Amino acid sequence: MIQKTKILFLCTGNSCRSQMAEGWAKHLKNEAIDAWSAGIEKHGMNQWAIKVMAEAGVDISGHHSKLISELDDQDFDYVVTVCDHAHESCPLFPGQAKIIHKGFDDPPRLASGAADDEEALEQYRRVRDEIRDFIMTLPESLPGKAGVVRHPPGNHRDLTGKEDYPR
Repeated sequence: MIQKTKILFLCTGNSCRSQMAEGWAKHLKNEAIDAWSAGIEKHGMNQWAIKVMAEAGVDISGHHSKLISELDDQDFDYVVTVCDHAHESCPLFPGQAKIIHKGFDDPPRLASGAADDEEALEQYRRVRDEIRDFIMTLPESLPGKAGVVRHPPGNHRDLTGKEDYPR
């Protein structure tokens, strides 16, 4: 049996983007990835995220919003931050967890300026599909498991291994 790569998807409130990432990883890459999600804060599940994932055949309606502190007993191979706030606020992780940033637009923020519900849902669908495309590259696109536990601010690495924007 092949050992799965254990990945935590982290965002601000664990209500939308990280939940979509966990859902896609379990749906598309369950044989290779042990997927989890959490937030720096706990915002509750976003109903439109649940809706657009269901449209794509992925049921995340049974998920619940979790704080990162609720997963203190877990050891992860990778922590993937999916929003800038989580990237900047990412806590220390024990063990060999490698922190990677892959930011996605915030669907609720994008949808706030929509003329109607359908236009708002289009923003969620776009981000859902971008997250799916990213998940399809995993775990192969992740850098090797050796590395530091936490990069200090301004020294984070993106998926290419290059330093990302300075803080």
